[in-house]
Amino acid sequence: MNGILAHDLLEISHDPASLQDGGFWAVSTSFEGEWICARFGTVVDARLPSPTLIWEKIVSPWATSIDRDAYLEYVQEIQRQIASGWVYQVNACRQLQTPISNDIGLLPLMHEMLASNPAPYASFMRLPDLEIASASPELFLSRVGLDVTSGPIKGTNVANDLVFGEKDKAENIMIVDLIRNDLGKICQPGSVHVPRLLAPEVHPGLTHLVSDIAGTLRPNITWAEIGRALLPPGSVSGAPKSSALKVIERNEHHKRGPYCGGLGWVHGEKARLAVAIRTFWKTGDGFLRFGTGAGITWASDPMKEWDETVLKAARLISIAGGEIL
Repeated sequence: MNGILAHDLLEISHDPASLQDGGFWAVSTSFEGEWICARFGTVVDARLPSPTLIWEKIVSPWATSIDRDAYLEYVQEIQRQIASGWVYQVNACRQLQTPISNDIGLLPLMHEMLASNPAPYASFMRLPDLEIASASPELFLSRVGLDVTSGPIKGTNVANDLVFGEKDKAENIMIVDLIRNDLGKICQPGSVHVPRLLAPEVHPGLTHLVSDIAGTLRPNITWAEIGRALLPPGSVSGAPKSSALKVIERNEHHKRGPYCGGLGWVHGEKARLAVAIRTFWKTGDGFLRFGTGAGITWASDPMKEWDETVLKAARLISIAGGEIL
């Protein structure tokens, strides 16, 4: 990730307290709150190693966990919950999957992604029971000492369209407020602020609306406390977060897993974690998976939200190969 290459795996832990030892750890958290922390013995500034094989495009179709009609109903159910005062916004996701041999690694796919879809937080993780290839454009948490920043994305247009409507702006501001509240639980009083609000960012095939929220951590804060305050990321859950998570649990019948969790590294009081969107992953069960979603508000048009999930998936699925059913 970002030119940092770690190898020589020493240990895998599922306890965020392990991150307090000051070593270099690669980290993947699931949307549901499970931690995978991998400690490595060698960390260097280097590019991703070249693969020994080229990526052979997938020919099998991608099945979706929620079809179009069910997704439209999901959006309408969220809007009913908004009308009742239960939530303001929910990020509604679906999961694509296609069969893949357990012998096929994702390193060649990661190289194709870096060439055709460069992303500021692109990262590749390979562990014995988990492989992730991510082209994430979204910062979950950057940490340098006690200074932290989160950069949520809410609002998506087609490429180079820099003009966002009121729905996207309102959606973004709601999540900014949520993350200000989350950071306020672990930061020094009065330190949380918004240095950048509603800034368009151009990415391959898409333009996103991005804001930054920053703060100063309380002294002696632990990674377990940081995780409890911030996970799952606000931009891929909703507001209020507790209510949004209940709506998601009732309507999405697959665990999101690594998708929509945090992905990156922690090294003592330095860290760089992305929101694991635009992400492929495999766990050795014979499937390659990819998640896609959209933020739903009262002003959402259900069909346009479905189209947004298609738009977000289309570019990367075209790189991997296969047709979306």
